[in-house]
Amino acid sequence: MTTRTTSRAAALSAAGLLLTACGSSGGGSGQAGTPSFEGRGPLTYVAGKDTTGTVQPMLDRWNRAHPKEKVTFIQLPTDPDAQRQQMIQNAETKSDAYTVLSLDAVWTSEFAAHRWIDPLPEKRFPLGKMLKPVVETARYRGGLYAVPGSSDGGMLYYRTDLLKKAGVSRPPTTWAQMTAACAKVKKLPEAKNMSCYAGQFQKYEGLTVNFAEAVNSAGGTVTDADGTPHVDTPEARKGLDFLAGSFEDGTIPKEAITYLEEDGRQAFQSGKLVFLRNWPYAYALAQKSGIKDKFAVAPLPGLNGPGSSSLGGHNMAVSATGRNKATALDFIAYMSSEENTRTFLEDASVAPPYASLYDDKALIGRYPYLPVLKESVLRAVPRPRVVQYGDVTSAVQQETYAALSGEKSSAQALKDLQKALRKAVAP
Repeated sequence: MTTRTTSRAAALSAAGLLLTACGSSGGGSGQAGTPSFEGRGPLTYVAGKDTTGTVQPMLDRWNRAHPKEKVTFIQLPTDPDAQRQQMIQNAETKSDAYTVLSLDAVWTSEFAAHRWIDPLPEKRFPLGKMLKPVVETARYRGGLYAVPGSSDGGMLYYRTDLLKKAGVSRPPTTWAQMTAACAKVKKLPEAKNMSCYAGQFQKYEGLTVNFAEAVNSAGGTVTDADGTPHVDTPEARKGLDFLAGSFEDGTIPKEAITYLEEDGRQAFQSGKLVFLRNWPYAYALAQKSGIKDKFAVAPLPGLNGPGSSSLGGHNMAVSATGRNKATALDFIAYMSSEENTRTFLEDASVAPPYASLYDDKALIGRYPYLPVLKESVLRAVPRPRVVQYGDVTSAVQQETYAALSGEKSSAQALKDLQKALRKAVAP
């Protein structure tokens, strides 16, 4: 998300303008703020690259049942920054090439404020069956602008076989416990060349996620409910010190400064890491690797106890300039249904938005990580829900990366970040 958000976001927010649809041919608009969602026919579904291989089969089922309303899958890069940039470019050129957008949950406010997506009819979707924190990510100023297709919570992956052999009876709940457990594991002959821990630390959205988790897990906050930044604090410094200090002392390997989700997953699966912070999608893939049945998951550790994940997930929205919006609503209802999100859970470890799926005893028997994942989602803290999110995440990435790479001290990086965030969210 390195693209800078334009100053129009702040202007819209300050003026309190009503959000209306900008429907193109076949889309139509009704009264201000209430799109008519007219038009049926083919549409496009735009999302990041499907590394699980589960999306196209779902689209194929839709296309067989709707031969006159077929969906074409447009896959964007795996990097969420690049995804967001391409979606914004499409919106700003008023192109109708994109119909249904799969948005990172934290983008909803920005896209709604810019009128890049349409407000949706709430009664059309079973929101009451979904986890409340997940539904809130799809709202802006009280209105529904997207529908949760998935949730996400970070979890701590760990090697059960190595911890057991090293005499560690339970997964760590604090950062200190994690480093102590790692030291014991590394005394094993088969683990002497392993590194302790990694997350996502390349200068992209994953770094914002990991920074926010460290700050929240040390008792701090990035921005409050009003969007006011609070990163130049002792709590935030403890969080950033943990990450920067771990790079300095080797707890986190130097090469992890380039890690995205897939890099960390592959390192964990290949036996390079004892612990890994990642999303639930990695569980199914790890079970197909050489460490099958040799790992488990636990809540993320924190400074003095269990930490807090950043709330992840993807919401489906209707592009304001897209066509065939009646079909788009039906397609979103299809993709976000309890049945289909269960399929994504079963086939790709994708966290569902529906509460009932986390408590299903049959599913828990097959996917033992579900109780941990539910706890992670319910304890998760949203990233800054601000209209100027592009500027905010860019500043976080810039200053956090400087601290992790040793260019700046944690204290200086946080002072500079506080100034940058105040400027970014100023009306």
